[in-house]
Amino acid sequence: MEQVPRPGRPEATSHAAIEAAAFRLFSERGFDATTLDAIADAVGVSRRTLFRYFESKNDIPWGQFDRTLDGFRAILAAIPDTVPLADAVQQGVLVFNEFDDDADPPHRERMRLILETPTLQAHSVLRYAEWREVIAEYVATRTGLAPTDTLPRTVGSVSLALAISAYEGWLADPGGDLAALLDETMASLRSYLASPPRTV
Repeated sequence: MEQVPRPGRPEATSHAAIEAAAFRLFSERGFDATTLDAIADAVGVSRRTLFRYFESKNDIPWGQFDRTLDGFRAILAAIPDTVPLADAVQQGVLVFNEFDDDADPPHRERMRLILETPTLQAHSVLRYAEWREVIAEYVATRTGLAPTDTLPRTVGSVSLALAISAYEGWLADPGGDLAALLDETMASLRSYLASPPRTV
């Protein structure tokens, strides 16, 4: 008699459920006053289960960031090589920063927490480095350089600074248009890449 395979153990929760519950608590109590135990209780799982989804409380605001960066790489890779480099980077950043208006937590709330919570800044530095590396890898591929060479590395850093500037403006203006702000700030890459720094 053929044995029917048993289904795997059902997931106790999900990344999305944890993020939604955590952000509700962050809003009520503040980020620093919200414990992992409180988040686990709100989701209805153990603290140990929570660690299967996020390595730390600091990781929760960033969501599934590794998958997000994989998506960023795919966005850039899909841009034809015939598109000028500055335009390609700008286009990639704009598409990467498109978001669902019905997202839970709201994108504005997520970014406000990331950019305005002092205790998250050290962790954010690590995430920013990973984001910059995606840009540097893309520029290196397009130019035949190494990601650590001056041009790719600098374009990654400049792109991050411009994106953060746009987000800061967006957070300061409740009626602001994020896409327009990103488009405006990222456009300044054109003048930079028109006369790129010399590589060693």
